Amino acid sequence: MSSPRSTVILGTGSYAPARVLTNAELALTIDTSDEWIRTRSGILERHIAAPGEQASDMAVHAAQRAIADAKLTLADIDLLIVATITPDLPMPATACIIQHKLGLSTATACFDLNAACSGFIYALDTACAMIGSGRYRHALVIGVEKLSAIVDWSDRTTCVLFGDGAGAAVIGASDQPNIGLIGTKLGAYGDCVDMLFIPGGGSNAPATTASLVNRDHFIKMKGKEVFKYAVRGMEEAARDILEQHSIPANQIALVIPHQANLRIIEAIAQYLELPMERFFVNLDRYGNTSAASIPIALDEARRSGRIKSGDLTLLVAFGAGLTYGSALLRW
Repeated sequence: MSSPRSTVILGTGSYAPARVLTNAELALTIDTSDEWIRTRSGILERHIAAPGEQASDMAVHAAQRAIADAKLTLADIDLLIVATITPDLPMPATACIIQHKLGLSTATACFDLNAACSGFIYALDTACAMIGSGRYRHALVIGVEKLSAIVDWSDRTTCVLFGDGAGAAVIGASDQPNIGLIGTKLGAYGDCVDMLFIPGGGSNAPATTASLVNRDHFIKMKGKEVFKYAVRGMEEAARDILEQHSIPANQIALVIPHQANLRIIEAIAQYLELPMERFFVNLDRYGNTSAASIPIALDEARRSGRIKSGDLTLLVAFGAGLTYGSALLRW
């Protein structure tokens, strides 16, 4: 009996809007400072989408680069999964809009996935399972966010943290064993929904005059509580995936964590007993881009030579839900 095919990342791409918003610029409009933001989060600046630039537009840029990196054509893609909490429209799926803008075949299966900042890992696992089934040849997985549209720019506790951008990966199959996606660990603390959420706009709370006045259509976050659960969830996800595959942490060549807060990343490094040099960090330049965070970092890590053939890479994230997840990759 032949062993199942491996599912591998064939190419990656990323995109960030040209507009860069620094901490110093934010300090001109709200009660904050560069020092306050930097010491509490590690963020120095973030990218902000241009007027009229949609999530789908950013996703197309990242997707084109990923497909080119994979040395494939649009005709090779038959599955598109988009991880996002900032779709162009509530309906239809932004994946359908991207399919049209990118020029993919109408035979391409398209859907969105909402797991917030863990979205790319959830989508990666889903795509690999669908490729592994043999029903699809190549999947395009995109994490994209236009968070500037859903942050309250008068709330200094949240607006300083988030940015816009997109990252993408092309997934395919390989007959070479023990490479690609080795395994994943996904989970959620569903009793913590109100720690990080948007209270207005869903079917439970349609938009009203009162909801607009109350600013219910923007991100609300209990920062201290989210921090504690983020550390807990990412530690559990990292521990469980390593134990599941009997891999000591010191065999991980690079950890790509969700880029939300430098202190969270430092806590994970301490838990895994790994030096910070083994962690890829770019949140100082992007802030928290939610589902785009890990694929942007993954693309930058590959293109800068931080990932080499044979390396083990650990992806780990948490997000609203509160969701968490990890993925183990061998290149």
